[in-house]
Amino acid sequence: MNIITIPQKIAGKDDLIVVPRRQYERLVRFWASAEPITRRERHAIKKGFREIKRGQFLTSRQLKHELGL
Repeated sequence: MNIITIPQKIAGKDDLIVVPRRQYERLVRFWASAEPITRRERHAIKKGFREIKRGQFLTSRQLKHELGL
C-alpha cells in the first residue's frame, strides 16, 4: 500500500478526494459531454428537492402499488 502525505497548504479547508486516474478521466469525459440545463429544468430540479424535503414523494413500492404493478 502506498502512503502519501498531503500538505495542509494543498488540502486547505476543503474536502480532498483522491481517485484513480482512469476514474477521474472518465468523470471528466462525462462532464465535458453533458449539456447545460435550462432555467426551467433547474427550477424543476429545485422544486423536486423541496418536495423531497417536505416528504412529498412516493417510494418505488408505493408507486408500483398506485400503478397496480
